[in-house]
Order: sequence, then structure tokens, then C-alpha cells
Amino acid sequence: MMEKSLKENTTSTQAPITLNLTKRVSEHTVEVTGAEVHYWDYAPEQWTPQTRTIVMVHGFRGDHHGLERVVELLPNHRVIMADLPGFGLSQAFPRIEHSVASYGEFLSEFLDCLALGPNTVLLGHSFGSIVASHFVASHPGRVQPLILVNPIAAPALEGPKGIMTKLAVFYYWAAAKLPAALGNSLLRSKLIVHVMSVTMAKTKDKALLTFIHGQHHAYFSDFANRDMLLESFRASVSGTVREVADRLSLPVLLIAGAQDEIATLPNQHKLLSLLVDAQLVVIEDVGHLIHYETPAPAAAAIIDFLERHPAP
Repeated sequence: MMEKSLKENTTSTQAPITLNLTKRVSEHTVEVTGAEVHYWDYAPEQWTPQTRTIVMVHGFRGDHHGLERVVELLPNHRVIMADLPGFGLSQAFPRIEHSVASYGEFLSEFLDCLALGPNTVLLGHSFGSIVASHFVASHPGRVQPLILVNPIAAPALEGPKGIMTKLAVFYYWAAAKLPAALGNSLLRSKLIVHVMSVTMAKTKDKALLTFIHGQHHAYFSDFANRDMLLESFRASVSGTVREVADRLSLPVLLIAGAQDEIATLPNQHKLLSLLVDAQLVVIEDVGHLIHYETPAPAAAAIIDFLERHPAP
């Protein structure tokens, strides 16, 4: 087990933040677990012997846009990223609950549909870390290795933030029970989305804050319906990576934010101690938005990890 600390270059970004992935990306659809799923395939700028295919799984209420700053900094790797069923442009599961197990079933069928073999790298962010780790635990040998960004290492209902989580559970439950117009208005409230965005962001950079808030306002409310959102939220606050840590025998990279109040650093250390073959990279001065605020050190850690764990 290893641990190291990284710090983002603190030079202020005065110009607006833009993404330049148009030459790499193509959009596709596939029917998986009964739902039409949209996914994006980001080709490498240059294919090399070290090029890997990385399947990324985004977090709760996000979609593929959230991880694109990291994708941009992995120019020599192929990245495939779907909007999870029920989020972004993808349809909700038509007949099954939006649970960790169901998302794992989706991931299994998705990999099969795209004919992605056991050398595929799997990366999950936040809720995606729960989905990815549980999938790997249930499908040993299916991917190699595993990368978890802001991994959920302990139940959200535990600890000092438990009361806030319980309030959030009530918020999603109430929104699902209210009349449709009122419930959807509550869930898509610009004020609530903005408060969430402000609470999670740690950067003081005005251009970056503008980008983060813009991303959350643009994509955080793209979900299929209130019922699937409540189901997914319950899954996000009840499941953890820790539950399956003893079943993760492959190399695992944990990328954590030193100021993360959702996936706290002490819990990352506990998770690290439970894993057979793992490395913990801690990025300073960032919380739960590594993918937005500190993509450069995150991408550097991923590249280094993959160089040390090449495909057979």
C-alpha cells in the first residue's frame, strides 16, 4: 500500500475555462438492461503501446460532462463514458430499481455490448465509485485495474454529516411524494442546485467557480423522473466501497481530496488499509470536486498508475 500527496498548480485561471474534445469524441446509443443509453467514445490523440481503454462511471445527478476535464488530460488513452440510466440523455431502467446492483448489471451488459475485454480500466467517481467497486467484486477478472476518485468509503448516514444526509433523504422523498409540478420544481430548483455547488467547491478562483456553477446548473437537473432519482439517491447514501473492499484483489488507485467533507480523508485511510493492492493519492486544497477543480494532478496520478500497471 502506498500514499502520496499532490498539490494543484495554484496559478489563477483568468480566462473562461473551455474544453477541447471535439476532435476526439463521438456519441453513440445502445440498448442495455431495457434502456436506451447514450455514451461517448473519446479516441486517443495518438495510439501507443501504452494506450488503454478506460470506462468511466460518473457520480449521482451528474452525467458524462462532469469528468471531461480529466478526459482532456488523458490524450493518449481511449475513454468511454455513458450517462448512467436515468441521468443525462439515458433512459431510466424500465422494470428494475435504480440500485447499486442494477447499475452493476448495466455495467456488465454495457461492457459486453461494446466487446470490451478484461484489460479494460474501470474508473468511478463518487457514487460511481460504489457502482464500479461492487461490479468488480461481483465480476472478478472482468476489468483491470480499478480507479476510484472521491471514493465513498463510509455510509453517508454515519458521522457528523449524518444529520445533513438524513435531511437530504427527506428532501428527495418529499419531492417524490409531492404533486408532480411542485416536486420537479423542488428537485430542479436553481437556488438549491447553486447552494449545493457553492458548498462543495473549495476553489477561490473566480473563473473556475463560474465554470463549476455553470456545469451544475446545466447538467445537475437532467434526470428521467422523481422516482428513479429517489431510488438512486438511496443507493448513493447506503452503499460504500468499504463493503466490498476485501473482495477487490486487483490493483486499486484511490484519489481523494484533502478537504472532502463527503468522502472524508480518515475514511480513505481506513479503506486503504482494507485493500490488498492499493495506492492512495491525496490532492491538497480540494474537496469532492476533484474532477472539476484539480483535474491535472488527478490525471497525472492516473497516468502514473497505468504506467505501473500495464496491460498484460
